[in-house]
Amino acid sequence: MLDINYIKENKEKVKKAIIDKRLDGTIDIDKLLKVYEEYLSLLKKVEIERSNRNKISEEVAKAKPSEKEKFIQEAKVIKDVLQRMEKELEELKSRLDNMLLWVPNVPADDVPVGKDETGNVEIKKVGKIKDFKFEPKDHVELGKLLDIIDIDRGAKIAGFRGYFLKNEGAILEQAILRYAFEYMIKQGFTFMSVPWMVNPGFFTGTGYFPWGENDHYRVDDKALIGTAEVSLTSYYAGETLEEKDLPVKLVALSPCFRKEIGAYGKDTKGIFRLHQFYKVEQVVLCEASEDTSRKWHEQMLGFSESILEGLSLPYRVLLMCTGDIGAGQRKKYDIETWFPSQKIYRETHSDSYFLDFQSRRLNIKYKAKDGSLKYVHTLNNTVAATPRLLAAVMENYQKKDGSIEIPKVLRKYTGFKKIVPK
Repeated sequence: MLDINYIKENKEKVKKAIIDKRLDGTIDIDKLLKVYEEYLSLLKKVEIERSNRNKISEEVAKAKPSEKEKFIQEAKVIKDVLQRMEKELEELKSRLDNMLLWVPNVPADDVPVGKDETGNVEIKKVGKIKDFKFEPKDHVELGKLLDIIDIDRGAKIAGFRGYFLKNEGAILEQAILRYAFEYMIKQGFTFMSVPWMVNPGFFTGTGYFPWGENDHYRVDDKALIGTAEVSLTSYYAGETLEEKDLPVKLVALSPCFRKEIGAYGKDTKGIFRLHQFYKVEQVVLCEASEDTSRKWHEQMLGFSESILEGLSLPYRVLLMCTGDIGAGQRKKYDIETWFPSQKIYRETHSDSYFLDFQSRRLNIKYKAKDGSLKYVHTLNNTVAATPRLLAAVMENYQKKDGSIEIPKVLRKYTGFKKIVPK
């Protein structure tokens, strides 16, 4: 959520952000500011009436018996007027708060303007793409050959985009996840197991609602997380931290659930775009400084790059354009990993910072050294997501006979060096 005073002082910049993020039509900034002025005007009137009520109460207390009735009648009139005004003020405040939830974050100055993924900018490529001396198989074909993936029975049990991992495939997935979160623990992050079903208010707090409500599953009065970011970022909701305790560095392994509403017809083959998957997610809460946020943004990107470099997987880093970042994100990098069967890079990681956009919605503050209260800045990034990363490992480490060599860094977790056809 943006500060209303920031919106007022940067009206045109906010309007441009709405257009650049392809959110035009979701919120009218002029109408929002009009409601805000109406709220302030009514608030002043309410405060005057409250003052009058207090004065009358004092008069009643001091009045002679013969004068009391007069002041009591005046107090009743003020009370009735004040009740109507306070109810109107409450309704106006609720309307204002709801409108503010639809105002997106303003992109950083170095974020390129673009309408969709075609506007993203490649920052760098890392790693050597292997020159296979044979036509590489995709992960679906490899999975069937090695009896480690079963999509047909997954669809039978869970419907479209359902899947089973089995035998060495299930073990390899767990190895990737363990390798990722153990690496983050070594970087000083606190490892956490988080709630998967959370109150919808925390989806609003992290900026997934109201824009992305249709892409999340509901269970009674709860919603299923699409990323541990929701639970981790909300951990200190409504609390005030001390500056000396910043940065807060959290990492979690959790299942993730997404409807993939906007992905109709995309990635229908394989285990790439799914309704259920696992992810190791990192979250940082830091001091209210954009310079500090940007430093952490780069550092968190480096953590994910280290995971891919440890796995010896070729990848590239993209700076996402305005039309391809979320409503709440200030700046975002994606990492795309090489998939030999498709001969393209595909997204495996996402790294974003928000300034105080999320912390205002979640009311997470810290007491600065000078005694002032400030909202923390928040960031999040993917460390590893499977089975998407599993598919990348399978394809990049395949041999001509369909076997898969296990990356050296994972062998201590798998207990085997190779997966061979049954």
